[in-house]
Amino acid sequence: MAKQWSPSSWQQFPIKQQPAYPSPQALESVLTQLKRNPPLVFAGEARSLQTKLADVAQGKAFLLQGGDCAESFAEFNANNIRDTFKVMLQMAIVLTFGGACPIVKVGRMAGQFAKPRSADMESQGDISLPSYRGDIINAIEFSEDARIPDPHRLLKAYNQAAATLNLLRAFAQGGLADLHQVHRWNLGFVKNSALKERYQHLAERIDETLSFMAACGITAQTSSAIRETDFYTSHEALLLNYEEALTRQDSITGEWYDCSAHMLWIGDRTRQPEGAHIEFLRGVKNPIGVKAGPTLKPEELIQLIDKLNPENELGRITVIVRMGAGKVADGLPALIRKVQQEGRHVVWSCDPMHGNTIKACSGFKTRAFDQILQEVREFFQVHHAEGSYAGGVHFEMTGQNVTECIGGAQAITEEGLGDRYHTHCDPRLNADQSLELAFLIAETLKSCRQQAD
Repeated sequence: MAKQWSPSSWQQFPIKQQPAYPSPQALESVLTQLKRNPPLVFAGEARSLQTKLADVAQGKAFLLQGGDCAESFAEFNANNIRDTFKVMLQMAIVLTFGGACPIVKVGRMAGQFAKPRSADMESQGDISLPSYRGDIINAIEFSEDARIPDPHRLLKAYNQAAATLNLLRAFAQGGLADLHQVHRWNLGFVKNSALKERYQHLAERIDETLSFMAACGITAQTSSAIRETDFYTSHEALLLNYEEALTRQDSITGEWYDCSAHMLWIGDRTRQPEGAHIEFLRGVKNPIGVKAGPTLKPEELIQLIDKLNPENELGRITVIVRMGAGKVADGLPALIRKVQQEGRHVVWSCDPMHGNTIKACSGFKTRAFDQILQEVREFFQVHHAEGSYAGGVHFEMTGQNVTECIGGAQAITEEGLGDRYHTHCDPRLNADQSLELAFLIAETLKSCRQQAD
């Protein structure tokens, strides 16, 4: 794919957002063990995801990407994994009916442990310590010992990712994904929602369709498509030592794949065209995401696309736009026009989370539901005006009943943030807010489809 590339060639390039481990010998010992460990995902699965993303790029499908801002060791348990997976399925079935197209489901799960930071140090009072960079690197407790980067956390993250993937595969193929089961969960949500009447029509349409299919003999017993689903994983490829250790050469194609996840993305802070993160990801064949914030210029986006996807393959690149509510119309049109002019194939996805983080009076970081929804609507409006396809959404969310984002039908207030504020990093939508957002986006998808017809 790229001349003079190897899984370690990134080490010759400038790099940002990396921890300083106190013992290089201990780090190398852990990396040696990781290189011997089995891959977490397989090349064929990554190729399957790219095929589905190629459909998204051509307007034939829609991408739903969501999950934790940063997975933690403390909150790791089967119930949390199950609940987030369930909400993703609930959102997907609602979006399927709104968009009348397949939904490609990609979780921010089984690897989203590392987080970029705006500053290397964090201060509390007169004490300054290294910033918390995610459980894969150091601990969140504000103490000198806790903030020392520990390479053995790489092994713990790998083991947790393996267990998470094992459970996700069981859920996806073992009956939890049965469309009838998922719809029953949605009916329970609609029944208890303050916006019941608004969602009732869509819920009834889903119910009628499933009943019609059953009458035609299409049931979970006769069709695997009714009882099973495809579910993929993704995370930010931030910690390149870890990513390199899990990179394998496919025995079928001879190509290199980063087998830590099906899809990797590059953050807004590490997308330097001549940087180590671009160098590493240009050589692996996984689908790649590129975060596009308000500072990204059209020429820079084309440069990144050409480095990462010189063959202009469909489904290879997803541009994950994160502008902030009220700013989409300022930055996105020029990016779309440049990509269209240059004939590049990309999936356009909206991340309405990272540009809308605020600090509440209570001191908690939060995000307002209305601003998240506003950015999504602006994203769709711009694509409609430019004649391009708004192909996906990217959320930080959880299946837990947290109080981290304000607003929504639950009317979470700034004063109520402390009730169940559990995130280790950024505020997440809870289960009800996520599903409410899916219903509202479904209305937008339906409207866009009618306008296109």
